[in-house]
Amino acid sequence: MHGHLTSKPAHPDWSALAADVKSWGRALGFQQIGIADVDLTAAEPGLRQWLAAGWHGDMDYMARHGSKRSRPAELVPGTLRVISARLDYQGPNAASSENILADPHKAFISRYALGRDYHKVVRGKLRRLAERLERDAGCARYRVFSDSAPVMEVELASKAGLGWRGKHTLLLSREAGSLFFLGEIYTDLPLPIDRPLENHCGSCRKCLDVCPTQAIVGPYKLDARRCISYLTIEHRGSIPVEFRKLIGNRVYGCDDCQLVCPWNRYAQISAEPDFAVRHGLDDVALVDLFGWSETEFDERLAGSAVRRIGFERWLRNLAVGLGNAPTTPALCAALLARRDDPSGLVREHVAWALGQHGIR
Repeated sequence: MHGHLTSKPAHPDWSALAADVKSWGRALGFQQIGIADVDLTAAEPGLRQWLAAGWHGDMDYMARHGSKRSRPAELVPGTLRVISARLDYQGPNAASSENILADPHKAFISRYALGRDYHKVVRGKLRRLAERLERDAGCARYRVFSDSAPVMEVELASKAGLGWRGKHTLLLSREAGSLFFLGEIYTDLPLPIDRPLENHCGSCRKCLDVCPTQAIVGPYKLDARRCISYLTIEHRGSIPVEFRKLIGNRVYGCDDCQLVCPWNRYAQISAEPDFAVRHGLDDVALVDLFGWSETEFDERLAGSAVRRIGFERWLRNLAVGLGNAPTTPALCAALLARRDDPSGLVREHVAWALGQHGIR
């Protein structure tokens, strides 16, 4: 537990403090701050069913933490409120996602990962907000999270009035679509809570229909084992053969369900310098990325979320993309150069890709 105990004001004005927290958050660059209580009992059955169905794949950590995910006060004893924060990430000059997806020789990297690793950016801002809260509120025991612990981020953000859960399971906002990160401060301050919003998905099912692998098996139901984001980022082993052609040129994540969502017409351009495109990752050829050495991978992707998957999975994903691209001499030469890669995982996917181009 971070934070330390000091004397609390005799009769704190919690409403005024809540307003201050939102104002301080905006000053730090967050677009929205909301406050929720810690009662997630309504979400527990759905979480249990999702885990029981095995839809978390090999994300063992989803099951390992038991009820801590849906019971914030078990994760951080003494927690009374969760301060939920939204930080928009859409970079100002990124190449059109649709154009990159339409060019099979290009590498599509999920737009959230084109700049600096969001974990660091969001957590840094939240920590500064929490320190201000600690200093000005007298007593605040707190912990700060950004996709870094068993936290039901979307459920808490929804309770805090930041948006509603879309049918693709991401949070949606009328003002910002879904192109934003979420972060949380767990605190023991009894701040007044915000009201949840209505769901505005209506009868729309564009996200379900567009998913290349049909991972959204029903409204609000995601089988991660079929999801391209899961397969290219979380999954450590061989990508199942039945999904490889469907992955196309998506080498890190997939934004299809967001690209087609009508609410993302309202997604905001981020003024956060850390989210500006780095190393031309928004518009780059698969062959060029596949030629990087491990040293180049580590150096060019330092401070990027992409680096978290490691060089081996990076090559695995690129090999799938190259297997799906039209045949060219340069492409075949790039694959042949890694035919005897030290990694069995890479060799397997390179062999598959060469097979797609008639080379055995």
